[in-house]
Amino acid sequence: MLIALISDVHSNWEALQAVWDEVKDADVILCMGDLVGYGASPNEVVEFFREQMERRKILCVRGNHDNAIAFGTEWGFNPYARQAVRWHQRVMSTENLEFLRKLPVRQLFIDEVGRSCLLIHGSPRAPLDEYLFPWLPDSEFRAVLSYVKQDDLLVGHTHVPMLKEMAGRRIINPGSVGQPRDGDWRASYAIIDADTQKIEFHRVEYDVQEAARKIIEADLPRFLAERLYDGY
Repeated sequence: MLIALISDVHSNWEALQAVWDEVKDADVILCMGDLVGYGASPNEVVEFFREQMERRKILCVRGNHDNAIAFGTEWGFNPYARQAVRWHQRVMSTENLEFLRKLPVRQLFIDEVGRSCLLIHGSPRAPLDEYLFPWLPDSEFRAVLSYVKQDDLLVGHTHVPMLKEMAGRRIINPGSVGQPRDGDWRASYAIIDADTQKIEFHRVEYDVQEAARKIIEADLPRFLAERLYDGY
């Protein structure tokens, strides 16, 4: 059984297409949220997920940008993100906004060999907002794991790939599909082989120039386009 992990698409249709070509044959796809925000193709991304979730096994949780756009809770966002949130609210269809509102904050998945995973965007302590960066001390990760009973904790939010293993348990972040922030501009995802429990992190090139062009054409902050080239 192959399990694909994706997160933080952020309305980047070009990056999603590139990643999907590589994960479409996985037995299940787990998404740790933020389908929207920042980028210029929110309706295309959400409609694609809506269609695919009717056809196959995909679990997706709500991220902080999904939440802000769906419910108008934009406090704490920087000016670039806030401008993007308001643009999304104007251009997204009612059906797509309703889809975001219905996404759960947590999802449980158990693979075919019985290993359990909890999907959450931020952390169990603050599901939408806490950042679990790889450089945090191990004591922080042990504290986070004390909040959950599952074998694996799957998170997003930081846009930085991460694997932390502690006493047979794991915290995994596949990185960001649509807006990587680890210095590598390529879209990021991960694959778990449930039979061996081996985890592989992958990067794939996509049409970053087209994604950036759409952001500028939509009159969103130019910074949101320029950062795509730098992977930050």
